[in-house]
Amino acid sequence: MKRVFKWGICILLVLILAAAGYVIYACAAYYRVEDELRIDVECNQESLVEADTLYKIVSYNVGFGAYSADYSFFMDGGRESRARSKEAVEENIGGALDAVESLGPQFVLFQEVDIGSTRSYQVDERSMIQERMAGYGVVFAQNYDSPYLLWPLNEPHGKSRSGMMTLSAYQIGESLRRSLPVEEGVWKFLDLDRCYSVSRLPVDNERELVLINAHLSAYTKDGSIADAQLHQLAAEMAEEYRKGNYVICGGDFNKDLLGDSSAVFGASGEEYSWAQPFPADSVPEGLGLVAPLDEERPVASCRNADRPYDADTAYTLTVDGFLVSDNVSVEKSGVADTGFAWSDHNPVYMEFRLNGKA
Repeated sequence: MKRVFKWGICILLVLILAAAGYVIYACAAYYRVEDELRIDVECNQESLVEADTLYKIVSYNVGFGAYSADYSFFMDGGRESRARSKEAVEENIGGALDAVESLGPQFVLFQEVDIGSTRSYQVDERSMIQERMAGYGVVFAQNYDSPYLLWPLNEPHGKSRSGMMTLSAYQIGESLRRSLPVEEGVWKFLDLDRCYSVSRLPVDNERELVLINAHLSAYTKDGSIADAQLHQLAAEMAEEYRKGNYVICGGDFNKDLLGDSSAVFGASGEEYSWAQPFPADSVPEGLGLVAPLDEERPVASCRNADRPYDADTAYTLTVDGFLVSDNVSVEKSGVADTGFAWSDHNPVYMEFRLNGKA
């Protein structure tokens, strides 16, 4: 009996030391990517953006290539923590690119693009996108480079390197990565780092189109963090507008842009704490929210991935859209219905003109 007790004590001590060692590793390995980091523009194009010309922009969160329609994610209350295979990642990214190309955009904003992550089997999704979409200038802003997440225990999420890609068929003058406020404490290891990229495109009337790619936090315990992120983003946009520039921000805002998507799409989202209404009254003067919606044939931009997608029962909402300055005329916006075949998001698009007398 004493021997069993001693072995039990030894095993317990080993587990405690292993847990302590992991905590030390995670804390030591955690870092935030530098703020105001200048980003290289690859394959830059020569043509200038023209005022009073119709353009189309697409924003698409590709969900690191994991979310086929029958996929569920552990942080949304589902079962899986990684893509199912390398082949599944390649298939999902390929399908997402098919959807984007069918829309024929001049500008594309991608979020959750992995460049070397356990969860996506080390597939370089950035290279896949860049190779497929030749003819666009490319900016990649690394969102995070997280330590190995040892959860869930049966299939750890692992180490993640991911970011956002901005593609432009027109010349990009320069691009900058801007860090966003994030939570402190243990929760930062789950919500990870957050940022947005700011790309400056010269316009033929000697102004600039300031194109912002954003992905705001979802898994925060402190609701003030999401508000602080939006405040920083909107303040920078308002400042650029005051300078006379055109400003477009697109991406995944992780807020219900319609205010009450349940009334539009049916299923209730009361149990999902992250699906809060977008605070439209906090948008500064000179900016406007574009929440894409076809009222005759409404399509949501996002599904909650707590279970495989079922069109009749899934909680869906629109969290992807655009903020634009008042000197940008929006002529059309919408959500492309992919049936969530390649991601837990659908691509959203907007057709717009830059007013010549900005």
